[in-house]
Amino acid sequence: MTLQYDTEHNNAMSNLADQPPAELSVKPLPEQWRIRDLLIFLVVGFFTLVAANVFVFVGYAFLRPLMQWEIPIQNLQTNVTFVLTLQLIWYMLLLAYIYFFITFYYRISFLSALKWKRLSAHSTVRYLLGGTALSMVVMIIPPLLPEGKSFPLEKMFNSPASAYAIAAFAVLVAPFMEELLFRGLLFAFFEKHGGLTFAIVATAILFAGLHIPEYWGAWNNVVMILVVGVTFSLVRGLTGSLTPSFVLHLAYNGTLMLLLFLQTQHFHKMPTGFLIFR
Repeated sequence: MTLQYDTEHNNAMSNLADQPPAELSVKPLPEQWRIRDLLIFLVVGFFTLVAANVFVFVGYAFLRPLMQWEIPIQNLQTNVTFVLTLQLIWYMLLLAYIYFFITFYYRISFLSALKWKRLSAHSTVRYLLGGTALSMVVMIIPPLLPEGKSFPLEKMFNSPASAYAIAAFAVLVAPFMEELLFRGLLFAFFEKHGGLTFAIVATAILFAGLHIPEYWGAWNNVVMILVVGVTFSLVRGLTGSLTPSFVLHLAYNGTLMLLLFLQTQHFHKMPTGFLIFR
């Protein structure tokens, strides 16, 4: 009897072992970089921009009597501090959405999803020098092209305080956020659905398009911004990493701001026809 019981018991245990436990089944990860995700991102981008405007306008209206600010609300859109604050808040909202979307919906690492890879010291120096050289080229060529008109961005450098604020934004914020949006997020969507060449061309054009309002009327500068965008996107495509284009962008903006700082006696004497950045 004992032998029979043990045999039946062992057979039952063997049958249980052959059945995969339900709790070990793994839910598949969602497909990455779908068109639907891109459309949702564009909608989120629009509504976060609206939210940033509301936040800044309401905040200014609330603080204005307390801080005794004199700028009328209708003139805020020409004020450098307002414009940079608005853009910074919008970028923060976009960054928060992109981070949570990638890490909680895609369930993957934020930096790895956007192809952020570590650079060696040698490569970092090389891309820093490349960004510096690119800024030199962009400074030299526009005066040789037709239509050297003034443009809206130039008028924003109307005081040393405004110049310092723009320079800080151009170095500390713009390179990371613009590379994250164009050569990180949008590049991934375009590369999947249109191929590498399409991703390079499309992100370069969109990058230039973002800056057209700043250089409106000075089309020689718009052409150079397109060249800069193509360079950043090409480096992103050839290296398969977001990091080189970020380092290029950082060095490019930083060099132009440093040269402008030195040339204008610490932003106290602003020339015309100089600014090409971001």
